[in-house]
Amino acid sequence: MPAPASAPSLRAALLSPCYWPEVRRGTERFVRELADGLVGRGQRPTLITSHPGAPTRRTEAGMTVLRLPRPPQGRLRRRHFDPYLTHLPLSYGALRLGDYDLAHAVYPTDAVAAARWQRRTGRPAVFSFMGIPDRRGLREFRGRLELMLRAVHGASAVVALSLHAAEAFRRWLGWEARVIPPGVALAAFVPAQTRACVPTIVCSAAADVPRKNVGLLVSAFALVRRELPAARLVLSRPRELEAARRAGVDVDAAGVEWLDLDDRGRLARAYGEAWTAVLPSSDEAFGLVLVEALACGTPAVGYAHGGIPEVLDRPGIGVLFEDLDRRVLADALLEALELADDPGTVARCRSRAEDFSSDRCAERYLSLYRELAAAER
Repeated sequence: MPAPASAPSLRAALLSPCYWPEVRRGTERFVRELADGLVGRGQRPTLITSHPGAPTRRTEAGMTVLRLPRPPQGRLRRRHFDPYLTHLPLSYGALRLGDYDLAHAVYPTDAVAAARWQRRTGRPAVFSFMGIPDRRGLREFRGRLELMLRAVHGASAVVALSLHAAEAFRRWLGWEARVIPPGVALAAFVPAQTRACVPTIVCSAAADVPRKNVGLLVSAFALVRRELPAARLVLSRPRELEAARRAGVDVDAAGVEWLDLDDRGRLARAYGEAWTAVLPSSDEAFGLVLVEALACGTPAVGYAHGGIPEVLDRPGIGVLFEDLDRRVLADALLEALELADDPGTVARCRSRAEDFSSDRCAERYLSLYRELAAAER
């Protein structure tokens, strides 16, 4: 529900290193869904982001989007430093020049800029981390641990996407993070009138990222095809198929189709037509793509690791697989395909997705914003 008329509007600055249309993955969708919820409650957020081009300022669906130039980062990337370091000074400068009540960052580098802004202005900074701050995550890039410590200690509030991610904050950083799951746009992801005429599996994970385990999925799908020869596997096409091949994916496997699933409307249609959706990734803090599939009434398959079991937490909405083994994954896919024949599956899946609505997510963040703003005053 929208905020009462008496509630003052907060000038929130959201910070993300990149945004639509350049990148349309989970973090970018999170920002858009959160902005939609805030706008629907009478807020007027501004997104400070970067892109490979000249600076632009536009209003997009009620949110002001400030795209700043992204300086070259090739040298830092080759030395394996954290991505998106070079845009930090410009993001911080935009914060200082703006008149914001709070800053909300969704990436560690931006969170460092927000923390510095908080020290200078005394206004609150929020850091929502989209991953899991465990040993592997903190060592993924040179300097990541130092960045995370500066971001966490400099924020008024730190938010994790799941209980699993919050436990990692506690264990590895000694920090108590709040838990606010990301939201799904229930109006955009809806059940389709009919499903595909043949068994269809959809996976929107980035095929060129090894930890997404799309190569394992394609291998398991070959076993599924032995029992269901007409089965299809729809994958999200990366910019370069060769990058997926380097990540261990058989890009020419029988029954595999590559579609552009970065577009939200196309992704929603693919989920609605599918018999099941799958996320075989390890180290997932939450698994928003599974919730989007559930919103379309489509049962899901996920690796029983990270935050995924918190989404697929009950029978009748999907299947968890315990081992990164092609036979184990194939059996889970076959079991989930059978769920599509159950007339109660659509309602159960949709009901679970409603627990993670973008409205509910936005309301929780707006409540947090007001709490921190009141404390600052």
